[in-house]
Amino acid sequence: MSRKITNGPLRNKARTELKLIDALGEILSLKGFTGLNVKTVAEKAQLDRRLIYEYFGGLEGLIKAYLDRKDYWKTPAAQVEQMIAQSKMDNGKEVLHQILERQYTSLLENDEMRKIIHWGLSEDMQPLKELNKERELFGEAFFTQITDHRFKKKNIRAITAILISGIYYLTLYPEMNGPHFCGIDITSKRGQKQIRQSLHKIIEWAYQEPL
Repeated sequence: MSRKITNGPLRNKARTELKLIDALGEILSLKGFTGLNVKTVAEKAQLDRRLIYEYFGGLEGLIKAYLDRKDYWKTPAAQVEQMIAQSKMDNGKEVLHQILERQYTSLLENDEMRKIIHWGLSEDMQPLKELNKERELFGEAFFTQITDHRFKKKNIRAITAILISGIYYLTLYPEMNGPHFCGIDITSKRGQKQIRQSLHKIIEWAYQEPL
């Protein structure tokens, strides 16, 4: 029986990589993407900046590793298949509602998630483009296998796009502009409940529309 390796070059490398990834996440959460560069990450991790180039090929490679580890939107293939199978009973209505409500709640509760969204809207970087492509692939599987058949030429894709973009904006807005939007305190429990209820109503309306 082989003895578990508790130290050595491979384990030390993995620890160093994790330390750099965590340092990037801390800077992103505290200062946003504008505070990210090789120097600040190395200083935060208390490591030589050359290790970023050695292990990740540079800042962009480190960002990719961070996103691979921290992408809260990734869904395992088996789970996607299960969701699609369950969705066929009601043409995806309940799953669509669950996905959007979970996304809204997660963005409210997780500062790193909000920073990733803001980052993706503001920076032209390949890792961020790849992340968006993965999300699009998940959405395309849902639409083509579930809702396109139900709605045919109806605009369920456009409705979903408006809802998702609204979720993004409403969760990013308060940090820079304050809590009120359309007279609703979107940082309060009451206001957030109104948003959730309205998400549900819009999906219900979309599915009630005559074919």
